[in-house]
Amino acid sequence: MVERKEKDYYEILGVGREASKEEVKRAYRRLAKKYHPDVDVNRKSPKEAEEKFKEISEAYEVLSDPQKRANYDRFGRAGVDFGPGGFEWSNFTRSSDVEDIFGDLFGSFFGRGDFRFDDLFGGGRGYTRAGAEERYGPERGRDLRYDLEITLEEAAKGVEKEISVSKEERCPSCGGTGASASSGSSGLKTCPTCGGAGQVKRVQRQGFAQFISVSTCPRCGGRGEVVEKPCENCGGSGKVRVKKRILVRVPAGVETGSRLRVAGEGGAGERGGPSGDLFVVLHVQEHEFFSRDGNDLFCEVPVRFAQAALGDEIEVSTVEGEKASVKMPAGTQSGTVFQLKNRGMPSLKGYGGGREKGDLLVKVRVVTPTKLSKRQRELLREFDREGRGEGREEKESRKKRHFWRKSRKTQREKDA
Repeated sequence: MVERKEKDYYEILGVGREASKEEVKRAYRRLAKKYHPDVDVNRKSPKEAEEKFKEISEAYEVLSDPQKRANYDRFGRAGVDFGPGGFEWSNFTRSSDVEDIFGDLFGSFFGRGDFRFDDLFGGGRGYTRAGAEERYGPERGRDLRYDLEITLEEAAKGVEKEISVSKEERCPSCGGTGASASSGSSGLKTCPTCGGAGQVKRVQRQGFAQFISVSTCPRCGGRGEVVEKPCENCGGSGKVRVKKRILVRVPAGVETGSRLRVAGEGGAGERGGPSGDLFVVLHVQEHEFFSRDGNDLFCEVPVRFAQAALGDEIEVSTVEGEKASVKMPAGTQSGTVFQLKNRGMPSLKGYGGGREKGDLLVKVRVVTPTKLSKRQRELLREFDREGRGEGREEKESRKKRHFWRKSRKTQREKDA
């Protein structure tokens, strides 16, 4: 199956790679107003506009964040991967920018300051579009990303790495409720603003038209309950930030861009929801001796002139640290490549195309000596004279053979 080429984030927003943060924001503001489904009345399908809006928001999420932008500039999309399902609204951390943009746009309909990012497409929380019933059940935590560099040798053999990850976990004191244990029962009460519904409605009349906006309750954040007395440990958030050491098992055969999933080690869930996952993105360092093409390895080995001319057996190192022999026949030319079967990188299970390991390709480079002793120079001159002498003798021999063939032909013609 042919993979669809992913568009460049800079191209999506229509900015250059040197664009400033303000230029990126202005480009996003212009495109966001154009493609939001609720204002793009000229489009045949709101679904198309929604996909376009999601695309430009993904690009803005990356290019407006200095670290994500640096990773993207260095590694492309492999440097800012959003998880197995790709970019979701739960990955969007620039909601304040969107609220600022659309506060003006929708203010004439819904009143100033009432627009929230959650009203766009639900912010990844399972919401429906405005006016429909919203659901505020358990929410899975966010997936996290960790970039890990390993050596080529570690990629060849597999390795275990202990990493330190800063993440949010459910508060052990309140169990994630945010309520103090000393407040009695659950420590929660029905939200007085929304009456436990988790949402508030606002009706605005303009002439004969009536506009109804439905948004998340600003008091309880959609939970329908508020904390009576905040937990002393987490301050009422229900989460605490910790640094956790996690053991990551890297299998043999991985390459740059390979992604390992560590289940349940992402961010803490909301309202009793499960934690997200941790995705470890691997970056294999360049090697001083080997270069890699898929599972095949390539190296260049210098040999002496005499070895190439007379033939020899040379030893080369493999990526596993072992020794392998290469037999060079006499007269080997510089640039000749010898193939050592199954001495390259191992194949990840299911991705080797039937091969367990790649090959090691050894290119020999004949080195011309630059410093010669008097004896060596004499021997080379003698070698050169011998070579030139053999050439003259062969040339004279060819002339003689040609002369006698011509003479015999002339004689046969006379006899005839």
